[in-house]
Amino acid sequence: MNSATLDSFFRSLLHIEDFSSIDPSLNGLQVDNDGAQIDKLAFAVDVSLETIARAASAKAGLLFVHHGLFWGTPLRITGNLRSRIKALMDNNLALYAVHLPLDQHPQLGNNAVLAKLLGIVDPEPFGAYHGRKIGYKGKLQNPLSIDEAVKRIAFMGKPPLGVYAFGKEKSETCAVVSGGAAEQARDALEEGIDLYVTGETSHSVYNDALEGQLNMIAGGHYATEVWGVRAIMERAANLSGLNVEFIDVPTGL
Repeated sequence: MNSATLDSFFRSLLHIEDFSSIDPSLNGLQVDNDGAQIDKLAFAVDVSLETIARAASAKAGLLFVHHGLFWGTPLRITGNLRSRIKALMDNNLALYAVHLPLDQHPQLGNNAVLAKLLGIVDPEPFGAYHGRKIGYKGKLQNPLSIDEAVKRIAFMGKPPLGVYAFGKEKSETCAVVSGGAAEQARDALEEGIDLYVTGETSHSVYNDALEGQLNMIAGGHYATEVWGVRAIMERAANLSGLNVEFIDVPTGL
């Protein structure tokens, strides 16, 4: 395959164009190669000099990430940005980035996979971002203690950033929004949710969660957003027959 073929594949799979009016990030192909055929894909949460170097070392022709280089504003090609672009071009490595479409996708997205891991039955949209709900909520198949919920979503068994057991001993309902979505804890409170799972926490919502008796898990921005990347990797391998590799570079945040 080449980068144009892969671009069409990912755009169709993830419905990228549906988010053009609300997602300022430059979803899709951000840096192209010289037209060379691509036999292997690398997948990572973030683009960085380390993920680029490891993708190049693995002989990948395209690096697919959740957090890319461009976020809707013009940038000067200096400093770290120049270094990353140069590393991509020196290795003839294409860069593909997908942000909100990968958070929201109903089967392969970060939030859909988290909902499945937690046992949410018939998940419904939750957590508005620029007028569009990108997370999911619902009743849990079996009531969960907060410790059991932590175990289910811990990537590679790593501990979460924060666990706030402010509510029921066993939660019966749950809502999830991956990444930096602490403010959506207030949406969970308004909707009577027992457990809210996100990536990051915030001082500003602590007392609201405490007084509203909302259980909350801040699983880590990185750790809650490996799931969609890995799901897309598996789908790409199954549908295209290409070799794939996941590059794990956790930030601990």
